[in-house]
Amino acid sequence: MTADTAIHVEWVHLAYEEHTRFTETYGFAGNQGKVNLEGLRLRPAGLAPSETLLVYMHPSSTMQLLPVPRAMVAAGAHVLCAGSRYQRNDAALIMEKVLLDLGAYIRHAKKVWNYRNVVLVGWSGGGSLSMTYQSQAEAPSITHTPAGDPVDVKGAGLIPADAVVWQAAHLSRSHLLTESIDPSVRDELNPDDRDPELDIYNPRNPNQPPYTPEFIARYRAGQIARMRRITARARETLEALKARGGGEMERGFVVHRTLADPRYIDPALDPNGRKPRWCYLGNPETVNSGPVGLGRFSTLRSWLSQWSLDDTCANGPVCAAKVRAPLLVIENGADDAVPQPHSRILYEAAASPDKTFHLIPGATHYYAGQPKLMSDATQLIHGWLEDRGMRTSTKHVRGIAA
Repeated sequence: MTADTAIHVEWVHLAYEEHTRFTETYGFAGNQGKVNLEGLRLRPAGLAPSETLLVYMHPSSTMQLLPVPRAMVAAGAHVLCAGSRYQRNDAALIMEKVLLDLGAYIRHAKKVWNYRNVVLVGWSGGGSLSMTYQSQAEAPSITHTPAGDPVDVKGAGLIPADAVVWQAAHLSRSHLLTESIDPSVRDELNPDDRDPELDIYNPRNPNQPPYTPEFIARYRAGQIARMRRITARARETLEALKARGGGEMERGFVVHRTLADPRYIDPALDPNGRKPRWCYLGNPETVNSGPVGLGRFSTLRSWLSQWSLDDTCANGPVCAAKVRAPLLVIENGADDAVPQPHSRILYEAAASPDKTFHLIPGATHYYAGQPKLMSDATQLIHGWLEDRGMRTSTKHVRGIAA
């Protein structure tokens, strides 16, 4: 039991074989012929059984300390906070391998714990992961990473989830970075070499909010151009390493200035209830050049797999067009992390014959200091699932493994 006596916490360790040509990350995370995964299963005190498990997974973060999963447990649900092999370190993250990690958890939930229903709750960066997983579980196709390395997602026998919840989630890590990267950077090796007319944090920039449509068009084009320059360099470097032969197979690099979405500066762009000149990581100008920015540290392969908009498999709208499972899309009305249009774009792209869109006015990304709005979101998910025969309450349920 935890300090929160209403929640019982169970450590979950899964391991499966995988052999790679070189070690991707430092530590005991796959360099001994096995992938080790750690997660936490959260259940209401008393361990009452349930027929449904809600799975929260982010490609690189842990979920168990966030208020949303815990609120679901407090309302009676069984929850798995699943960690990928890359949790707390996305520098070498390969999205295709995260799909295999998520698949291991789903298989364990169905085959060992005997849950009848498994629901993917894709919150924040977990949205595109959940949608990509479901699309590959329903119609598997991936056999290689964007770098050309074999990864047998197609033959992995991924088990589809029974429903997907898209909650306060962005379209993909690549979409988010493309819309956030600073296009003023002219030299990737010298972040001080910037185009002043594209530097939104420069008070001498003649372009100031409210921004004109012409400036935004130029700015967005500059962002895409910079992303593609980095992608081209990553591919060229990989090819050069392959051509040399020998033991050098990968390389890390730094991407400077990656949090400069003009929406953070100009609240009139895709307006919602977010706080101006602020974001989920704090002052956007500080984060833009700080060490915690999106994609700040990356390997060549990881850039192609998770950050390149032209290469990543984790593209929310593309994957949503292939998914047939029931889908609930929740937009937080004052989200300060997910751009306002993303949830609606995902919903419109989704091909599921059973899809629902819901806006929670005033809700921020983390529901910080908003217990009523978090309760609204929790009850919405519970009710939506129960309407589809996927009971999340532990009352009056029999025959499901505790």
